[in-house]
Amino acid sequence: MNTILVTGAGGFVGRMLCQALVNQGYATRGLVRAMGVQVEGVEYYPVDLVHDDVPFKSLTCVSCVVHLAGRAHVLKDQEQDPLSSFRLVNCEATLKLARQALEAGVKRFIFMSSIGVNGSHTDSEPFDEMAEPHPHADYARSKFEAEEKLKLLLAGTTMELVIVRPPLIYGLEAPGNFARLLKLVASGAPLPLRSIRNARSLVSIENVVSFLIRCIDHSEAAGQLFLIADGEDVSTSQIVEQLALGMDRRARLISVPAPILQAGLALLGRKSLYTQLCGSLRVDTSKARTLLEWHPVTDTLMQLQRVGRLYATQRNC
Repeated sequence: MNTILVTGAGGFVGRMLCQALVNQGYATRGLVRAMGVQVEGVEYYPVDLVHDDVPFKSLTCVSCVVHLAGRAHVLKDQEQDPLSSFRLVNCEATLKLARQALEAGVKRFIFMSSIGVNGSHTDSEPFDEMAEPHPHADYARSKFEAEEKLKLLLAGTTMELVIVRPPLIYGLEAPGNFARLLKLVASGAPLPLRSIRNARSLVSIENVVSFLIRCIDHSEAAGQLFLIADGEDVSTSQIVEQLALGMDRRARLISVPAPILQAGLALLGRKSLYTQLCGSLRVDTSKARTLLEWHPVTDTLMQLQRVGRLYATQRNC
């Protein structure tokens, strides 16, 4: 039986991945910063990846490490040097873990990166694996540096590297901007997004988990970079409408010309928020579908409705 080690096992993606691995019969271990909600059947190890070595026992007989742990986007970062903080966690701690995994004889190392490595938005063509990287923020820079240093570290070794760059991952327990959007839609607050005609690729938590499991065993995944998404692009207004539909409420969208919205957010010091809300970011998933014969298990519109429905049910409990 394959033994899989998941870092960040207590996080949004980590919990779902651990549960799916257990359900599919994998022996599963999880690294967490602190013991919290646990998945039955997972062997947990509390560890601070920055300051501590990974317990040798946790890597013994492990065939694959799925590295999800990291420092993600921080809306109001209080660090004096945010880039250094991102590098410490997302790059240096990753390399330390990879070295230990290599010494322990792990066969494959899956690194969860970010579509931000490619850039903050797309124009005429979607991002694919051949697109030149243009990391646009400290978080994305640290992820790209980790990718490049992992390639150097593992070149010519027995441990195979797989890099996965997802766009925004959504689901009921998603953190960050998606959680805020759920709350806004549920509140009935008017949102100035009706005039926005963008196209964004998203990926559901179910599809992320499905793809990661595909990467664990598929021989063709070795040494590859993959961009993944649900496979259908939606506008920000469509996202709001589908969430509201699932909540059984009307989406309160108002029309504000894009230049005015952009100028207003710039005055508030939230220029990047305009790109996130109103810019397009499209992902070409052809490589994942053809090389690994992977197909998404959920589609965007129906899954957004489902998330909205679950959120409304949870709030009413």
